[in-house]
Amino acid sequence: MSRILVTGGAGFIGSFVVDALVADGHEVRIVDALLPAAHNELPSYLNGAAEYIWGDLCDPDVTNRAVAGVDAVSHQASMVGLGVDFADVVDYAANNDLATAALLRTLHERNFTGRIVLASSMVVYGDGQYRCARHGAVRARARSETHLRRGEWDVACCECGGRLFAEAVTEDARTDPQNVYAATKLHQEHLVSAYGREHGAPTVALRYHNVYGPRMPRDTPYAGVASIFRSELENGRGPRVFEDGRQIRDFVHVSDVAAANVLALAASSDIDGAFNVASGDPCTLYEMAQALTAGFGADAPAASIVGGYRLGDVRHVFGSADRARSVLGYRAATHYKAGIAEFAHSPLRRSSGHASATARR
Repeated sequence: MSRILVTGGAGFIGSFVVDALVADGHEVRIVDALLPAAHNELPSYLNGAAEYIWGDLCDPDVTNRAVAGVDAVSHQASMVGLGVDFADVVDYAANNDLATAALLRTLHERNFTGRIVLASSMVVYGDGQYRCARHGAVRARARSETHLRRGEWDVACCECGGRLFAEAVTEDARTDPQNVYAATKLHQEHLVSAYGREHGAPTVALRYHNVYGPRMPRDTPYAGVASIFRSELENGRGPRVFEDGRQIRDFVHVSDVAAANVLALAASSDIDGAFNVASGDPCTLYEMAQALTAGFGADAPAASIVGGYRLGDVRHVFGSADRARSVLGYRAATHYKAGIAEFAHSPLRRSSGHASATARR
């Protein structure tokens, strides 16, 4: 049995990690700032077997209490999603980069050498991996707003401008964060990795793909697309899918993400680096919206493709979980169709976030 600190342990993913660790026999301590964008009240699902500290990681008193006596750290705390616009940049940097730095400084002061598992994200890749019929594996040419305004959704080969075919992205792919949230997640990875090198501490970055499931916040642009679509259905509207609906993603159930965290925390000291956490069953956003609508009920309004776009969104990104499978023993247990059908009726939680973000035309 270990004593494990879970930052952000009252949140959507963090709370499932807590439940999984408690069930595995560990002592769990939680620190959470209860950000209004994610919470408007104390969640009802909190695990009674865990210890709770309410406060900001940037507060030295809070962080010192949180890390005292722990054997490992599961760093889930983060401000997520694309947000409203670039004006959110300071909040993202404060809640993600600065809070991570504050946590690591406190661990440094205690010469902590235990395992650190970071909740990272597939957004660090930017667009995923592609193959050109003429040039093989290539980088995608970035989509400009001029192209998006014209409804030119697909990415082109940076060598010849030809059509590209999407492939599952692997952990050795070049990173290319294309929005503020993505930039802060990659910086978190760099900070945690730098700490590990200096202290000889094993560190793992779990790059979550599109996580969904119970306890997601509703009615906020800081939630994932599955929650946004579910909120639209609850409000009597069919899910509105941007672009042409053919964007490919991998939707992974939160229980599988929690299982990946337990495996990473228990891994041997020589295991480190980045791991994709994905289901292995990619689909288009329109297919996911249709599956969610079908699960919601026969009278649910239909999903529709509305065009438009969100700056910072990428065309295709879905991950290979081969490294997590071979090194950590991770295997997703929930196929997205069954998981999305369940998610159609799963309890969500209220937040103080704004209503859904609007597409640009």
